[in-house]
This record gives sequence, C-alpha cells and structure tokens, in this order.
Amino acid sequence: MSSMQASRLTVIGPRRGMAALDLAGVWRYRELWWTLAVRDLQIRYKQTLLGVAWAVIVPVVTMLVLHVFFGKVMGLAARMDGVAYPVFLFAGNLPWLLFSNTLNYSSNSLVNNSHILSKVYFPRLILPLSAAAGPVADYLIAFVVLLGMCVWFEVALTWRLMMLAPLLVLLMAAALGLSVLLAAVMVSYRDVRHVIPFLTQVLFFVTPVIYPLSFVPERYQWLMYLNPLCGIIEAMRAVTLGGAINVEGLTTSGGAAVLLLIVGVLWFGAAERKFADVI
Repeated sequence: MSSMQASRLTVIGPRRGMAALDLAGVWRYRELWWTLAVRDLQIRYKQTLLGVAWAVIVPVVTMLVLHVFFGKVMGLAARMDGVAYPVFLFAGNLPWLLFSNTLNYSSNSLVNNSHILSKVYFPRLILPLSAAAGPVADYLIAFVVLLGMCVWFEVALTWRLMMLAPLLVLLMAAALGLSVLLAAVMVSYRDVRHVIPFLTQVLFFVTPVIYPLSFVPERYQWLMYLNPLCGIIEAMRAVTLGGAINVEGLTTSGGAAVLLLIVGVLWFGAAERKFADVI
C-alpha cells in the first residue's frame, strides 16, 4: 500500500465519551421526538372514561388522602405556620408527581419500545425524552388547579412565579438523569423495574413533600439538600406560596441534579451501542 493510499484509510469504530450521545442527532430527529411524544399521550388517555381529567384527579385525590392522614390524623396541619396545609401539600406534591411519573415512564421507555430498537436506527435518547412529555403536560394542567387553590386560600401570587421555569428545568434534569441511567441498566437487567417503586417510595419520605424542611433538625438539613429534589421542591413551593428561598440549599440540590443528569447521560451513551444486541 502506497503512502497516498494509507492516508486515505478510514477506520470506523464505536464512538466514546460525549460523542456517543449523538446530541446533534437528537436535534436532527426532533420530529421523531414530537411524534413519539404525541403517540405516548394518545395511548395514555385512549379509551379512558375521563381522559386528560386524570391529570387533575390524581394530584387532587392524593392531596386529600395525605391531608386526612398526615394533616388531620397525625396533626401536621396544626403545626403549619401561616399557610393552609392543603395548598402546602398540593404545591409540594405536584412537582413530586412530575418527578415520579417521569421516572416511571422514561426508565421503562427502552424496554417498552424494544421492537423499534432492534429494527430502526435513531438516537436512543429520543425514547426517554419523548416519554417525559406526558408528565410535563400533566403538570402544566394540574398547575392551573394550584393557582386556583392559591386564590381560594388567599395566597398572594407574585412575579416570583416566573422563577418556576428554571426550577422546573432543574427538576427535569434530576428526573431525566436518573431515568436514562435506569433505562440503560434495565435493558440488560429487567428486574431493575422492580426497584423503581421502592426507590420512589423512599425518595418520597426523604423529600419535604408532606412536611416542611424546618421540621428536620437543623444539623441534618445539609444532608437533606444532597437529595436533588429537596432544595428544588422547597424553592418551587416558596416561589408559589411565598417565603424565603434557601439559596445555599437550592445550589446544593441543583448541583446534585445537574451532576445526576451528566452521570445518567454519559452512562446511557456508553451503553447505547449495545442496546439492539441485548434487548
């Protein structure tokens, strides 16, 4: 082989690191993302009695049940200072449901679409991203109910509501980071799906959804903020109902959310080239 022929030799191999994620490919396939997101929404509410009303019914009924058992029976409502416990619960449970639903749907997206993975090429990250569209839509619908509750309980709505947008991005970073990590692992180990309900149950009680963080002894609060949901949900509740934002705690939780997203997508990118063979 001459030196000119050797210089034209091209070696094709699997991409590694960030290149394996093919983020540019995700953008090129954005129409596929939209198609899959709409399909998931249609399947979710197809042949249902109440349709999208479930987006409101689930958080409202959950709030009522939590209010009865934790607010009335366990007396948490009497310990609240300056805010009605039902609206406090709803403001915390709404982002929690967004996280848990995203985790549930996105982490199962690869296994549920295994017939597509083995036949057609596209950036696999499209699947967990499209599965997250439904929970976001549910959140936006139910958020209207939260605004109505704020009016009913005479909670002043201020310009700080605009801060919900970046906080929502941080929340989705945590949800998608954990989701894509579990989705990649679930391709090889299907029993991981049994861990997800247990994981969400544990996270629910270590996240200040049914109680304010002030109920936790101050010396342990820094440990709570290592949970990315803690500072984010506390901040989302504060900007909605009024109250001070713990900037240090939000920074810690937000940093944990971003770190979780980075670890999740890197793990996903490293495992992606094996999905079609293993699934």
